[in-house]
Amino acid sequence: MARSDFRFFFPKRVRYAECDPQGIVFNSRYLEYLDIGITEYWRATGIYAQSPTPMGPDFHVARNLVEYRKPVLLDEMIDICLRCSRIGSSSMTVDFEIHGAGADDLRAVGQQVTVNVSEARGAAAPVPDWVARCFEDYEGRSLRAEKAAA
Repeated sequence: MARSDFRFFFPKRVRYAECDPQGIVFNSRYLEYLDIGITEYWRATGIYAQSPTPMGPDFHVARNLVEYRKPVLLDEMIDICLRCSRIGSSSMTVDFEIHGAGADDLRAVGQQVTVNVSEARGAAAPVPDWVARCFEDYEGRSLRAEKAAA
């Protein structure tokens, strides 16, 4: 996707502790960047403000995919770009990209699938309508699998 395909992005500066001795970001840090981005994306969509609990709904990660395209370097500013691309009956798919700050300079691309759960053991539960509405209102389009097919 193009950088402009993402309504949401969160800027971040790469810190020393995130890099190897050559000044290149460790591959595991990309999932940390995704986690930072998701927290800020949820805040932007209004999930935390509308949630009946302080932490918001309980989604567990089911799948992560990261494809590395170009290195991210020490002290560089990056944009963590996210968008919800699909909401299923109990799952949600988020697409993400990492770009050099303010540019269509793709460094990594990926996807995360999470499952809404009703308890600590991870029993799947339907995605609440209010959660789906927050993401659909923010993205300006239908994201629910059953509605998108109609």
